[in-house]
Amino acid sequence: MTDSQFFLNYPVFWIVNYGLAIVIWSCVGRFMLAFFVPSMQPTNYIWRAFVALTEWAVIAVRYITPAFVRPFMLVPIAAFWLFHIRVVAFLVMWRWGLVPPIGAGG
Repeated sequence: MTDSQFFLNYPVFWIVNYGLAIVIWSCVGRFMLAFFVPSMQPTNYIWRAFVALTEWAVIAVRYITPAFVRPFMLVPIAAFWLFHIRVVAFLVMWRWGLVPPIGAGG
């Protein structure tokens, strides 16, 4: 299998896997950056990028998380759930044959 076939024959896998990875690591970055940047600083383009990438996940987690959890902890909780969604998505795609083969026998 050539390199182009490795990437082009499995677009669903790559889009879902890397899309979730981007959001997960953006949640981690947003949580870490929150210690150094005031949370409502509209002029900081890096902060705005992290918020734009992760806010949908934080809003979704807000609905399933108990109210006694502090708001700043919603971001790492969102990363936690997204990681588990990524693992389940991988297993489902693997079962359906949507994951590229690894190794020479592929």
